[in-house]
Amino acid sequence: MTTPDPASPPARIAALDFLRGFAVLGILAINITGFWGPQLASLSPALPRPDGAGLGWFVVSFMLFDGKMRGLFTLLFGASMVLFAQSVERRGLSSDVMQVRRLLWLMLFGYLHYALLWWGDILFAYALCGLLALALRRLDPRALLAIALPVFVLAHAFDALAALPAIAGEQRVLAGLGTPADRAAMADIATRVAQSLAADVQVLHAGWGQAVALRVIGTPAFPITAALNTFSETFPLMLIGMALFKSGFFTARWPRLAMAAVALGSTALGGAATAALLLWADHAGWPPQLTFAVTTDMAALPRLAMALGYAAALLLAWPALADRAPGRAMAAAGRCAFTNYLGTSLVMSALFCGWGAGLGWGNAHEVQRGSLPLFVGLGWALMLAWPQAWLARFGQGPLEALWRQLTFAGVTRSADGAG
Repeated sequence: MTTPDPASPPARIAALDFLRGFAVLGILAINITGFWGPQLASLSPALPRPDGAGLGWFVVSFMLFDGKMRGLFTLLFGASMVLFAQSVERRGLSSDVMQVRRLLWLMLFGYLHYALLWWGDILFAYALCGLLALALRRLDPRALLAIALPVFVLAHAFDALAALPAIAGEQRVLAGLGTPADRAAMADIATRVAQSLAADVQVLHAGWGQAVALRVIGTPAFPITAALNTFSETFPLMLIGMALFKSGFFTARWPRLAMAAVALGSTALGGAATAALLLWADHAGWPPQLTFAVTTDMAALPRLAMALGYAAALLLAWPALADRAPGRAMAAAGRCAFTNYLGTSLVMSALFCGWGAGLGWGNAHEVQRGSLPLFVGLGWALMLAWPQAWLARFGQGPLEALWRQLTFAGVTRSADGAG
């Protein structure tokens, strides 16, 4: 009997690849603003400056993509942890040991992504939260949800409620009724916004070596801080992804009627709530306290609802698309999601940063924020163009293969004590 190679790729679930392809393409629609401009531009259409066409793009991207695609990607990462564990256990290896190795390598990839290219890395946070989620992966779906949902809901609800006094004070100042404390708080956030913009413009305009130094020397712990700041989203969504995988949501074991109810109901409810938040912020003129609360914690539940709705709708559509060119191209992009994600950072950084073409905010050849959809289209075309031919020859994306080889380096079936 032939012993399977521990480092060989596991059997694919094509529907997961299809979802992952949509997620990695959709993430670019949000990340593009972070490649172009300062960090806070991703949270407000009024920063770094108001722009009519830019506002239109912000509304479209926030309504359709923001948090939904990252949420879908995170759900799939949780599902992949269960799938990976099943795969290595069939090869006679310790799933916990191999998961830790896999996540530590991902942590290194994430830190290098931050240090060498871009502040907006999510891989480091995935690795850090994944190490904690690993301890819970053997729980049944109900137990996973019993942990995940309270963490997600309570953390975001608490922060949203905590922001209300600051929002009320901001509104009083804008109406000319603010107290000295209100005005001082508004001046303080204006100062912090200005400091954040000034720090970001240094990196955006710098040469590559200088930009790396500014990140690594100036803010070396940024990936850890970002992971902690997003923990209340990343960790529970991983657990929800595990629960959904174990319940058969991703593997066509749910009744179609239930899937259709999730697809329609969750998308509609989440979309309506997202639209209401956008209208509130737009009517108020996008002041910072209100805008930051709306685009972060207040939008968390609607985002989760829409991510689940998108997932259900795409899974329902997959059987009809599996043998069609668009479906195959999207699934191939999902199989190469790791390479596509990091490759997109390289391409877009080269286009927008001062060390590249300088098309970003404040650079010599700055494009307007309203033009960013053109670059999203370019990125989507690139992410869809190469994977099918590459996979036909090599079987895995280049970075997927490297990550797997590093994870399994020095590991053999017999060395792990299996018979």
